[in-house]
Amino acid sequence: MADPMAEIKASFFIECDELLEALQDGLQLIENGEQDSDTVNVIFRAVHSIKGGAGAFGLTQLVDFAHRFETVLDELRADRMQIDQSLLALFYQCGDVLSDLVRESRDGIAHDIASVQPVLTALDQLIPADEEDTDDAVDFQPMAVSLDLPDLDDMPLTTDGLPPLAGGSDDTAKTYLIRFVPQQALYTLGNEPVFLLSALSELGTVQVSCDDNAVPPLEDLDPEAGYLCWEIQIQTTKDEACLCEVFEFVEGICALEITTLGTAQPTLCDSIEADLAISPPDPEVAPNLELALPSPAPSPSPVTQATAPAPANDTRREAPRATVRVELERVDRLVNLVGELVINQAMLSQSVDAAGLSANTSVHTGLEEFLQLTRDIQESVMLIRAQPVKSLFQRMSRIVREASRDIGKSVRLRTDGENTEVDKTVIERLADPLTHMIRNAVDHGLETDADRVAAGKPAEGTIELTAAHRSGRVVIEVRDDGNGINRPKVQSIAISKGLVPKDADLTDSEIDNLLFLPGFSTATEVSNLSGRGVGMDVVRSAIQALGGRISIASTPGMGTTFSISLPLTLAVLDGMVVRVADQTLLVPLNAILETQTLSANDIRVFGPETNVICIRDSFVAMLDLGAELGYRAPLQSYIGCVMLLVATEDGSKAAIIVDAIEDQRQVVIKGLQDSYGRIPGIAAATILGDGQIALILDPIDLIANSEWRTRPPSLEQHEVGACNG
Repeated sequence: MADPMAEIKASFFIECDELLEALQDGLQLIENGEQDSDTVNVIFRAVHSIKGGAGAFGLTQLVDFAHRFETVLDELRADRMQIDQSLLALFYQCGDVLSDLVRESRDGIAHDIASVQPVLTALDQLIPADEEDTDDAVDFQPMAVSLDLPDLDDMPLTTDGLPPLAGGSDDTAKTYLIRFVPQQALYTLGNEPVFLLSALSELGTVQVSCDDNAVPPLEDLDPEAGYLCWEIQIQTTKDEACLCEVFEFVEGICALEITTLGTAQPTLCDSIEADLAISPPDPEVAPNLELALPSPAPSPSPVTQATAPAPANDTRREAPRATVRVELERVDRLVNLVGELVINQAMLSQSVDAAGLSANTSVHTGLEEFLQLTRDIQESVMLIRAQPVKSLFQRMSRIVREASRDIGKSVRLRTDGENTEVDKTVIERLADPLTHMIRNAVDHGLETDADRVAAGKPAEGTIELTAAHRSGRVVIEVRDDGNGINRPKVQSIAISKGLVPKDADLTDSEIDNLLFLPGFSTATEVSNLSGRGVGMDVVRSAIQALGGRISIASTPGMGTTFSISLPLTLAVLDGMVVRVADQTLLVPLNAILETQTLSANDIRVFGPETNVICIRDSFVAMLDLGAELGYRAPLQSYIGCVMLLVATEDGSKAAIIVDAIEDQRQVVIKGLQDSYGRIPGIAAATILGDGQIALILDPIDLIANSEWRTRPPSLEQHEVGACNG
């Protein structure tokens, strides 16, 4: 029998991921010098919510650690502790441990108590002695709440019309009536009203009344909805501000009203039966309910003062948007169906063209509308799969902290473009290669602190991790401010390993690319981070498996930059259908700058087997696609052929020559990697509208591996001429 709590537990762990992300964001803000009470409260709430939810599921080790972390954060929140670099580093460690405990609890893995103990010891040293004594009193066992309330009409009343309060009277005490209406979000975030009521009882003598009139019949009951609300009458020497502090962490997710009761106030029974009657908040209105704060006026009227609005330029306090969680399998099925829709749309278009119908017919008009609708659906579905790289970048932040601690270097990670979105599959498969690159930057790219100071650099090294959209692709860069690649050393190691000839005359770019050879490593000894020969070749293979490319740029004494260029999605792309030697191929549209039909004045001779093309007083290398792919030999003449001008990632250009352009259409990507391995110059395949299979080219890879044969060797050679016109 399936566990009825499994779905609720899964939702809790998803919520934990979001809370851990908020925790990391808050710590990052503090590290960037933006510490304020709101930031500390965000961190505190994240840990507190994880603790509350974990307690409901009996995850005692997670609860215990979160409680100690929360206690230290409470000291910081109360200004009894000042944060410094060592304390911030401890908080980062606590965040990492909390993340591990959540993951292990979700996957059913036994916790390694020994690995957590040093962090617990460091936290315990920061907890005041009076707080330590209360740790053992924390109990998150489920509590039964009885709704069998006494009949208030039968209760004896005092002379002022109020029920007598236990514990006698106090001349200095005040009596308050609190109306507390939880919203559904309060329960979703792991809060428990029982604990709030228990906290109130510590401030004075209380009487609690639970209104369960809104609970529907069992067949109509929603187990995830909240139907109960409470009225609490409290006699206390505390002021209204102290009462509001109890509800501080449910602000915005409940309705709260505090009334000061006096001799002229109606009885509690009258209040419940008349104007103080409470009903659960309407779902459409609930998001607008706010926690009311105490009014400074000594009036018995309900408190209505609202929290001051946040500054307009505070982007961290954006209102949460409504979201829905859907299983990834359902999204993948939707993506596949959209792919089939795209293929069927292409088949219809081709059938209409083959029928020779006029472009002005209603069939063509309807088909164009269908084409636009298909594109809109496809883009919307791709947006569903798209996710920000923020979660991936936060994982890399932990890698930097752990790697720098292992080898004794001071390293700071700076990130930019965390909200850049890319297909979820790309993010998942990018984690391992990016982890290797980050560790490589810490271990090999950055110098030791002493060497940096001797070179006139700050002792703390910097690694920059950035993401951005460029030309229909996402580009992720890992940049360090280290000493750059030691090219003589790299070439010497490559020669000693027999990877290149001793007399090889290599350019800087060719030497840099030696790092991608299998088994190549510059590490002199084996460590936890490097030296085992599992190097950048694994990274490049993983990137290429995603249809991406990786390149290196390094300046001696300044640092090294690794650039990864990836497709935004692995499902659908816009392409230009071309014909070469009776073969139909597809070129990604985002790689093409312009097209042109060649004339005699456009072509110039360059070398015995090479032509170039003159475009606006500049020469561009010419690549015969048919010859490069082995479909035919280079042509005697390229007059009348079509040129596709393509830009490479370093800004250079090349002209790919095809016989003709047949169409421009959206196609579904079908991977070839699993069946055929990596094919140079070929990214994937697709199915066209007529059922024909067409290869999807990778123009950049094609150019990188080109032989540039565009002239038969037997032709008479001519010098390169100047451009005409």
